[in-house]
Amino acid sequence: MATIVEWAAVVLALAGALFCAISAFGLIRLPDVYLRSHAATKSAALGVLFVLTGAFLYFWIVDGNVNAKLLLAILFVFLTSPVAGHLNGRAAYRSGVKLWKGSVRDDFKPVLENGGKPAPDAVHEPEPPKRP
Repeated sequence: MATIVEWAAVVLALAGALFCAISAFGLIRLPDVYLRSHAATKSAALGVLFVLTGAFLYFWIVDGNVNAKLLLAILFVFLTSPVAGHLNGRAAYRSGVKLWKGSVRDDFKPVLENGGKPAPDAVHEPEPPKRP
């Protein structure tokens, strides 16, 4: 049983390393700050979560220790990484960083032009119920 868990931990750690490598490649190759932020947030967070999960499984099954620090690290990365990526993108947009020239949509521009409220054409009010 321990051998299977050891291999599962190794596979998780290698998958995490692969996701981190993909994230690094995305940071180098992607054209603008928004796409780079997406690569850093999604791939790196998933990579770190896989590595930490592999380490947790190894120490839990093979050594018999439930490591609370690893569980807290998994929870912390899971909660904070998406929020940090969102805030980085939002700060870049609000400070005027231009989108990549190949971008086809800018859904936030009408909201900012309308004072933080949804654009009038974007509001979808439900139809009133029909009376019999």
